[in-house]
Amino acid sequence: MPTTEFLITSLIVVLIPGTGVIFTVSAGLMQGRRAAFLASIGCTLGIIPHLLATVLGLAAVMHASALAFEVLKYAGAAYLLYLAVATWRDRSAFTVQTVKDEHGPSGLVTKAFLLNILNPKLTIFFLAFLPQFVEPGSSSPSLQLLSLSAVFMLMTFAVFAVYGLLADTFRTAVIESARVQAWLRRGFAGAFAGLGAQLALSGRDA
Repeated sequence: MPTTEFLITSLIVVLIPGTGVIFTVSAGLMQGRRAAFLASIGCTLGIIPHLLATVLGLAAVMHASALAFEVLKYAGAAYLLYLAVATWRDRSAFTVQTVKDEHGPSGLVTKAFLLNILNPKLTIFFLAFLPQFVEPGSSSPSLQLLSLSAVFMLMTFAVFAVYGLLADTFRTAVIESARVQAWLRRGFAGAFAGLGAQLALSGRDA
């Protein structure tokens, strides 16, 4: 069973706004609760490879390999900058009806998935975070890591879904103001660009 310390720490980590939260909130504001739900699924799926890398010991390889880290880091930064440009250039009006992604639901899930899978710092984070909550002398540390990973994933999905639903509740006010829509797009674009630049400039120990 996960400890209270693990649950509280994980909740704090998940609540901190990052790329996934920003993407989910933007989906909820622009496309509604269904889009926010799909974004939450995609962001949650995007952390699975990082969790598996930690459990299987591959995270240690990435931590030691500057090349592996740099390749993923710049790929993630480039994708965030792409989202920034796409969001900035989008001039379509927000609507009350459900807005479909140009590639359907799978397209939105894929975008959210790529956001997290292309962030190598998640692997480093899980490498440093999860082992702290494995019982000393445990006969099955891998099983414990898998259990902790599953709990972390469920918390991630739940928190992101709540963020998205809260964003959806403000859609009506947003839809009624073209000025608010414009500032929101600029804000999201700036956030994605800033996070991309931060990722590109960060080191493995940052």
